[in-house]
Amino acid sequence: RVCRDAVPRRSLGYAYVNYNSALDAQAAERALDALNYTPLNGKPVRIMWSHRDPSFRKSGVGNIFIKNLDKSIDNKALHDTFSAFGRILSCKVATDANAQSKGYGFVHFETQEAAELAIAKVNGMMIEDKIVYVGPFLKRTDRPQGKELYTNVYIKNLAPEVTDDELTKIVTEFGDITSCVIMKDDKGNSKGFGFVNFKEPEAAAKAVDTLQGKEHKGKTLYAGRAQKKAERSAVLKAKFDEVRQERIAKYQGMNLYVKNLADDVDDDKLREEFTAAGTITSAKVMKDEKGKSKGFGFVCMSSPDEATRAVTEMNGKMLKGKPLYVALAQRKEVRKAQLEQQMAQRMAMGAARPAGPGGMPGMPPFGAPMPFYAAGPGGMGPRGPAGYPGPFPGPFPGPRGMPGGPGRGPRGMQGPPGPPGPYGPYGAPMMMGGPPGPRGPRGGRGGRGGPAGFQGPPPEGFGPQQGFQGRGGRGQGRGAGRGRGPAGAPPPPPPAPPAAADRPAADAASQPLNAAMLAAASPEQQKQMIGERLFPQVAKLQPDLAGKITGMLLEMDNAELLMLLDSTEALQAKVTEAIDVLKQHNAIPEGAVVHDAK
Repeated sequence: RVCRDAVPRRSLGYAYVNYNSALDAQAAERALDALNYTPLNGKPVRIMWSHRDPSFRKSGVGNIFIKNLDKSIDNKALHDTFSAFGRILSCKVATDANAQSKGYGFVHFETQEAAELAIAKVNGMMIEDKIVYVGPFLKRTDRPQGKELYTNVYIKNLAPEVTDDELTKIVTEFGDITSCVIMKDDKGNSKGFGFVNFKEPEAAAKAVDTLQGKEHKGKTLYAGRAQKKAERSAVLKAKFDEVRQERIAKYQGMNLYVKNLADDVDDDKLREEFTAAGTITSAKVMKDEKGKSKGFGFVCMSSPDEATRAVTEMNGKMLKGKPLYVALAQRKEVRKAQLEQQMAQRMAMGAARPAGPGGMPGMPPFGAPMPFYAAGPGGMGPRGPAGYPGPFPGPFPGPRGMPGGPGRGPRGMQGPPGPPGPYGPYGAPMMMGGPPGPRGPRGGRGGRGGPAGFQGPPPEGFGPQQGFQGRGGRGQGRGAGRGRGPAGAPPPPPPAPPAAADRPAADAASQPLNAAMLAAASPEQQKQMIGERLFPQVAKLQPDLAGKITGMLLEMDNAELLMLLDSTEALQAKVTEAIDVLKQHNAIPEGAVVHDAK
């Protein structure tokens, strides 16, 4: 079994193999001898016995440390060298990112006696023309914290005319040296820095103390212990993180994030708008490489109380025709964690929702009574899928005899067709039905609509060129309904078209949305209005995941969502962020295509 990370399912780099000892007691032993250090996908695998109890591994018993190894010595060569002193549990040569030896390694013996024997026999010996050091392994916390010892010194800020011989004369007064070099470019010119390696650490330390800050040929010298690039990067990163954490702690609760800014709003205008909320220590509008505003910025107040006041007063305020979004600034990792938490909650809610017939969430199970919905105009409720009453309008005609089913009169009887719905006469959803016919004396059954092929006068809005051919209220309505009149009575006239107020509104996604329209609607209607406009834009970017991503984005603040509707770049960035969260949670449906950001 290959062990993997719980969320991204990446391999952790180790695995377990169990053999059936009842069938072959020596199988594991043979595998360890034959396959240990065998290359697999370009890397040699290390095989060792599994110990469930980590206390023995962490105790340090039998563990030794070897340094000053030649670069050519790998795991197998080190194992072969020390296997003569006892049974080895694990053996490793430390390597860098490029799989090159760092010159030291570790060997863990099964017994402390074997480790002591290896130290006594190998320490100070010559291996591959290098004298190696072998000693007991010490944890970092157990190592003596004395003065740092080094022999290689780095010197910079050298004048261009300084040569290797001149630098050698300067440093030889501190002790014997093994090498001295000034780094040069391709043309042979000095780069202004060099390295000096002393024989003794004391001489190197004395040189650093004396040369650091010393004036030489008009330049102030810098002298310090020579460090590898990875070590320098780690030190600089730690220093930068420390300064960053101090700055974050200092301005916690005082730094504001402001977005949805107009393109012509600059630093001075931003500071002017927020001056009324309190004392401002800094105000900055972020810009791209061309100097154009990115539409957001930061304002730092002098106290948390003033920041809270600024959020209360300025959030939603109109500035040059655009509502501002103001909130406390958050780091990227905090925002990402919140988005992941929201995604996990949505997934948990989706998993807990009971499924109906065919696995459709929200539908009642087989045999359960259908929910009742209040009647709409013409005695009809809203149509659900497959013609059943429900809250989901769909393009499927219902069964005959049920609301929304196709009306059909008896053979030979003719009735007028029901009025068309808003989407056309051929089985599309009809939101209105015709009114029921008058009830007369008991007699023949009036038509509930015309039979198939009935040629009736086209209702208002359909010309002859459209070839209207009705089946009597096919769709949501019931045509000129269940009138009972005398046998052979002529059918009633076609009903009047629905009033303009009852007709469905135009496609909401085509109408612009602003803060004033949202303010006049309820909170539920606000999210629906935004979602109707946001979904088509998301579908252009990620058609297969538009529903998921739109649902995630609707968790955001309405002012921020309005900004996404206006800014394609901001929407693209949020969609990309949502895609990253879906990938981390393996929530992308199988077969869905993720399009690259354009």
